[in-house]
Amino acid sequence: MSGPAPALLWAPRAWVGGRWAEHVLLRIGADGHWAEVRPGVAAPPQAQVLAGPVVPGLVNAHSHAFQRAFAGLAEHRESEADDFWSWRDRMYRVALRITPAQLRAVAAQLYTELLRGGYTQVCEFHYLHHAPDGSAYADPLALSWALADAAAEAGIGLTLLPVLYQRAGFHQHALRADQRRFATDAGTVRAMQRDLAASARPLLNAGVAVHSLRAAEAAAIAALADGLGDMPIHIHVAEQQAEVDDCVAATGLRPIDWLCTHAAPDARWQLVHATHATKAEIDAVARAGAGIVLCPSTEANLGDGLTDVPGWLAAGVPLAIGSDSQVTRSWREELRWLDYGQRLLRRQRNVCAAPDEGRPSTAARLLQRALDGGGRAAGFARWGLTAGARADLLVIDAGDASLLGVPAERLLDALVFSSPGRP
Repeated sequence: MSGPAPALLWAPRAWVGGRWAEHVLLRIGADGHWAEVRPGVAAPPQAQVLAGPVVPGLVNAHSHAFQRAFAGLAEHRESEADDFWSWRDRMYRVALRITPAQLRAVAAQLYTELLRGGYTQVCEFHYLHHAPDGSAYADPLALSWALADAAAEAGIGLTLLPVLYQRAGFHQHALRADQRRFATDAGTVRAMQRDLAASARPLLNAGVAVHSLRAAEAAAIAALADGLGDMPIHIHVAEQQAEVDDCVAATGLRPIDWLCTHAAPDARWQLVHATHATKAEIDAVARAGAGIVLCPSTEANLGDGLTDVPGWLAAGVPLAIGSDSQVTRSWREELRWLDYGQRLLRRQRNVCAAPDEGRPSTAARLLQRALDGGGRAAGFARWGLTAGARADLLVIDAGDASLLGVPAERLLDALVFSSPGRP
């Protein structure tokens, strides 16, 4: 929710603290955050009565906005070995051409679609920094401002994460020619983050990111993280089996193992994808207090593989979701993919539901984990319908044909698994 808003709202039902609450008063403070969230209250005459059940807005914790320009356009097989790496070559061709004006237009469309899909905050993993020939723009943040302007135009919150990107692979000390727009070092990324944060734009905050272990030197990763305070740090890790194999060959350790051993991740860190993780690595991430960001629609589209979602959930690792390559722009579809992949893998149903809770709801558990983990990933101490959190919400259209007649306690399951249009 952005722009002028009533100071007092009332919802017949609202998702508060991981469960449905009835007759909820929602008071917005002058700072645009929830000043009061109080269930069990009759609607005051001065309150705006919301038209249906309410859930918090979701955080899209991993986005590459420019990839919206070719989402759905890489679905013709170019070779018998079409995979992530061949897709990446096609993606680079787009990355080499897009201008700041084009990026703003593409991102504005994407961010509007994300809002319509139920996201109210997006974490932009931003490694496109330089001109097409690799030279610096007069304003080194030209492409960052294009994204910030697009987010402001759409009205979505934006967490900008300038990316450390130094080399083409573990055994290479330079970038490829088609990666020339990405080149940064730790000092450059820190300066970008400071300038973005200092802009004090509404709905904009900034953290940092490391593209991947294969793309950054260990010393630079350490320099980037040192002294950052509580700002979020994101990293692609263990997305592809080839990356795991290369990391073992170069360092003797698997990527997540290396990260937990040498980079000392903590609650600021978000491990994006973490597809190929062992139980020992899952346990190490849990001990470190770091979170993960899963992008099920993109991971399926690219043939990455399936991570052990029940294992991550059981370990208590914070979990967020992201649209990544933008083939899907709806949190409901991401949660559905997240669960369906595990059903196919295990040939069982509802494997992501909480254990030992009678008849637990799969959608309820995944939604709450995505809310909690998404807020952390975006750098917020509080997220959701709770005092002190930003006043974002979604009103569910309970009159949608797919929700008619659904019992109140099954509403989230129907919302996620029977594909209504949008909240």
